[in-house]
Amino acid sequence: NPGRMRIFKKTSGNGGVCILLGFFVSDPLPGKERLYGVVKVDTTDFGDRKAFVQMACAFRYGSDDLDVMGLCFRKDIWIQQIQIYPESSKPELSAMHDTLLKKAGDNSYPFSFEIPTNLPCSVSLQPGPDDKGKACGVDFEVKTYLAKEKNNPDEKIDKKDTARLVVRKIQYAPSQVGAGPKADVCKSFMMSDKPVHLEASMEKDLYFHGEDIPIKIKINNESNKTVKKIKITVDQTTDIVLYSADKYTKTVLNQEFGETVDAASTADICLTIKPALSENKEKRGLALDGRLKDEDTNLASTTMIRPGVEKEVLGILVSYKIKINLMVAGGGLLGGLTASDVTVELPLNLMHPKPEQAPKREQRRKQKGVAQKEKEEESQCCPEKAMDKKKLLFIKKRQTFSPLAFLLLQSLCS
Repeated sequence: NPGRMRIFKKTSGNGGVCILLGFFVSDPLPGKERLYGVVKVDTTDFGDRKAFVQMACAFRYGSDDLDVMGLCFRKDIWIQQIQIYPESSKPELSAMHDTLLKKAGDNSYPFSFEIPTNLPCSVSLQPGPDDKGKACGVDFEVKTYLAKEKNNPDEKIDKKDTARLVVRKIQYAPSQVGAGPKADVCKSFMMSDKPVHLEASMEKDLYFHGEDIPIKIKINNESNKTVKKIKITVDQTTDIVLYSADKYTKTVLNQEFGETVDAASTADICLTIKPALSENKEKRGLALDGRLKDEDTNLASTTMIRPGVEKEVLGILVSYKIKINLMVAGGGLLGGLTASDVTVELPLNLMHPKPEQAPKREQRRKQKGVAQKEKEEESQCCPEKAMDKKKLLFIKKRQTFSPLAFLLLQSLCS
């Protein structure tokens, strides 16, 4: 509902330009997105300058305070500019434009940007406790500014003549979920003539952020050793492909379960995990979904590569892997010297649900309120019917009451 949408607003230091944004909207054509916005201008101090609006997708691999000798630790992946004032072109107005123009008032000019489908999603690398400045990663920025020319690298633009807003681009999960992955392994041990069989599987191939992830584990321990416990870890692998082959892995979940499986026995176990950013706040370099100011975020979503899109354009690739590890204790005189592990790995896809798939708590709350209201109206309009229901309830529960208590309750309903 455009009338109730959240509006983001930023005004330049001198008050000359003000930008208002709605949110990303899917275009009627499949696979396209648009950003709608409005710029409000106050031409009092414009002079011979014009007002422009720009949207850019950039990869930042260093903080601003690291810029030395004219080097900039930022690479623009995609950039587009529009002249707002004097108005050079007017986009086709949408319902969102109407809402933004009404909010902005007079001297406001609409614009829209079409976002190419091959651009990466917003990803930021978590800074350390002592790090300052903007975080490294891929971000989208919309800014409006005053300048004499549209593209003149030699023209200096004052910060007080600029208003900036960072927007977040998210890749939603596909509407159809596939079958979950499965992996198995059979491992033999020293001084044991029979092996341990381990099989692990998941119900589906994709899970949402914050959703419980159940893992089914089947163990057939034919050996003479004992499975002392089960350890599950989730690793996040970040592959920075834009400027170098920088690839590293960080553990985002490390959980042990005290499940034991004796020698020559079997077990079917279901263990539940939930990797979350709340347990990894101090890990420097962890990939997160693009962070907006004063808003929390989550672990970065799995990067889904569309057919025909080059990896280098995506900037940062994120993937997850689950490791299920059986801690097998050695028996006999040698004890811990013959201890070993049995490990299998499962891929994990973490993403956001599409807006229509997200839990509609408000709608459920309204439905509950309507049902309660209908019940109250029924009680007021047909008190006999409502009373009959109460009597029937008491009759059903008569056996649970003593005769005296039941007569007392029945008299209260008459």
